[in-house]
Formats: sequence, structure tokens, C-alpha cells
Amino acid sequence: MEYNNIEKNIYSQITPEIERLAAMSKEAGVIDSELYTKYDVKRGLRDLNGKGVLAGLTHISDVRATKEVNGETVPDYGNLFYRGYNVKDLCNGFAADKRFGFEEVTYLLLFDKLPDKKELKDFCDLLAFYRTLPTSFVRDIIMKAPSKDMMNTLARSVLTLYSYDDNADDTSMPNVLRQCLQLISLFPLLCIYGYQAYIHYHDGKSLFIHQPDPNLSTAENILRLLRPDSKYTELEARILDLALVLHMEHGGGNNSTFTTHVVTSSLTDTYSVIAAAIGSLKGPRHGGANIKVLHMFEDMKANVSDWKNEKEVSDYLIKLLHGEAFDHAGLIYGVGHAIYSKSDPRAEIFKDFVKKLSVEKGLEDEFGLYELVDRLAPEIITKERRMYKGVSVNMDFYSGFVYRMLGLPEELFTPLFAIGRISGWSAHRLEELANNGKIIRPAYRTLCVERNYIKMNDR
Repeated sequence: MEYNNIEKNIYSQITPEIERLAAMSKEAGVIDSELYTKYDVKRGLRDLNGKGVLAGLTHISDVRATKEVNGETVPDYGNLFYRGYNVKDLCNGFAADKRFGFEEVTYLLLFDKLPDKKELKDFCDLLAFYRTLPTSFVRDIIMKAPSKDMMNTLARSVLTLYSYDDNADDTSMPNVLRQCLQLISLFPLLCIYGYQAYIHYHDGKSLFIHQPDPNLSTAENILRLLRPDSKYTELEARILDLALVLHMEHGGGNNSTFTTHVVTSSLTDTYSVIAAAIGSLKGPRHGGANIKVLHMFEDMKANVSDWKNEKEVSDYLIKLLHGEAFDHAGLIYGVGHAIYSKSDPRAEIFKDFVKKLSVEKGLEDEFGLYELVDRLAPEIITKERRMYKGVSVNMDFYSGFVYRMLGLPEELFTPLFAIGRISGWSAHRLEELANNGKIIRPAYRTLCVERNYIKMNDR
């Protein structure tokens, strides 16, 4: 093959030689799926019934979706607990008092107690103090080679912060807590400044770099930093705050949090751990589902003439399952969950606030379509597919719609997930370090057959 006459960017081009080698690699990597059953290997660390393999212990959160009936485990309405407190109670508590919840619940996850007024005030002041990037960081790091993917921008920025930390490799609890609090405070700036830089240099739009206000909550600052005029309504800020709280933590067994435990167990630095978690969350199987839901609904609205007609909507949903609509993947995005069966408590909590926001934005008809699909999709999936547990809409079902109503760009949908989840990642990193456990190293059964070496001239 001639390597000297490649006209396109070598960092992006797939050559015929690479195609050939990739086909060889794929063939070498394929494993007969029946072998997983034969050797009782839990693919994805889950058994055939979808139950996760027990890989650790945590005090931080709990996901419940079953109950015991006559000695048997059966599907139940879902509940999510942060440090033993039902998330529904936490959200109802700060919503009833018209407080922002992100800072309060972050305190709970990190320190295993609900803060009193003074503790919460001091904690908010500490986060505000840390909400400052190093001098020239925006100019020298974020503005240089802006990426179209904000999760990559976020990961690069986090790794670069290592260079500004004189104690970057210190894994003592006080130092790691300091690092985690700084990252919790800085995530909104890193995401939004990265987005502003990208649309300025690639789309030619005006560049807005607003400074955060130390007197505002995390949710308020996100809207302040993102919007050219820095204006927002109280309802907008509160529903964004709620979304951050509901994305904050989920049982410890989700992919990015497990990644946090695995990488922390090697005793590497905080920046490397969080960058690894970001890489996990970026994957469309983990953090990008709400974008798929949004695009699915755009296609639905274009192909369903009457959004209130149950038969017409049902027919479209059946086409989705048959791979005859949208992306032909055979999925109704936002419906179903690895753990939850009858209900996802996060979606239930979110739904009432989504309705209020749709009224404020004049999008009641669109919310009505979401509500109709919410009711019809589980019934249709149960009829069309063999289900070992119940099925319901999940958090992703409504979050994309909310972000669209807030005028948030799709490029920031998954980063917003990360802005919430960094609190949970931080709590789990601290928990892993506190227990001084062994490096996490699961076993793989080899299928490799011993072979005799072949000399070069004989190959």
C-alpha cells in the first residue's frame, strides 16, 4: 500500500488497508454467544434475568424495583434512595420550601447528613469560592482546538486541570475532597464555555463568556452563563435544578459510577478518575438516550397527523418496535430500564414539573403527546415483546423535552447529566478510598488455545 499519497487528513481517513485489517480483527474477536451460557459468564455483569452481579457495597444510594411476595421476588413500583432518604421526599422537601436542591443533596451524598441552614450556607459559599478557573484557562485551554463534542471538551479540561494542581497525585481524603468540590463547582463553566467556544469558531456565532454569580445556585448559574442576556425565569431554574438532583446518583452499579470505583481502586489521581467516568457517560448506551428520545418524537410529530388520536399514535409505536419507523432500531426510546419495572421514580417526580413548564412555554399539546406515549408504550411493548419484568418510561423520556423547552442546545444534554452526576462520582470515589480496598480486577475465562510458534519463512 502507498502511504505517501493520502490526500485527506490521516487522523480521520479510513483506508482500504485499515478496512481489511479491521475485518481481520473483528473475525479474531468474535466469541460464540452460546459459550457465555456454557461457562455461566454474566455478560454485562448481569444474569439472564437482568439482575446485576454483586460487585461491591455502598452506603451512598439504593435503587429498588422489586418486592417479596410469598417468598418470591416480583416487580414493584420503583424507588430511589440517597443515603437512605427517598428521593421523592428530598425533592418534595426543597421544592415545598422553594429552595434549590443541588447543593443540599450534594452535601448529603458527600457527608451522609442533611445540612442545617448554616451548614448549607457555608457549603454554598465554599462551592462559590471554588467556581473560578485558573488564570487564562479559558483562553489557553478551552478556546484552543474546540471540539464539537462537549463531553470530550469536558474530559480534556478536567485532565488539564491536573497541571494546575500542586497536589494532583495526593490521594488523602482531605485533598481528594478538595479536588472533588472544585470539579463539582467547575463542571458548569467547563461545559458551557466549551460550547460557547465551539459555536463561535465553527458556526461563527457571537462569543459570550459570562462570569458566574457567587450568590446564585448551580442551576441559576448554568442559565446565566449560557444565555446571551443571562435571563431566566424562576420555574426554568427550578426544573433544571431538579433535573440535576435526579441525575446525581443511581445506585453505584451504573457504568460510569462503576468506572469511578474501578479507576479509583488503582489509586490514580482524581482528574484521571473523573475523566474516565466522563468517557463512560458519553456513550450513547449510558448518557445520550434523551437525545434519541427527542429525535424520535420529532419524527413522530412529523408522521402522526393527530397527536391526540390513540390509534394513530399506537400504530406509530408498533412501527417503531417492528423497525419500520424512525431509525429502524426496533426500539421505543425512553421506555424501559435495566432495573426499574413498573415505574421510574425520577420520571414520576419530573413529570409534574414538566407539565408546568410546558404551560409556561405554550407547549401543552406537545406535552399531551408525551403523556399519551407514556401511557400507551408500556402496554404495546408488553403485548409485542416477551418481558421478564414490567416496563415504564424512564428519566430520559422527559429530560430531552425539558432541555429543549429551556432552549438548551443538544450538545449540552449529556454534559448536563455529567454536571449532576459529578456529585455522585465524587461520593463514590471518596467511599472507595475510605475503604482502602484492593484493586478491582474481575476474572475472564480464556478461550485461547495453545499453539506452536511459526517461523517467519514458514508463515
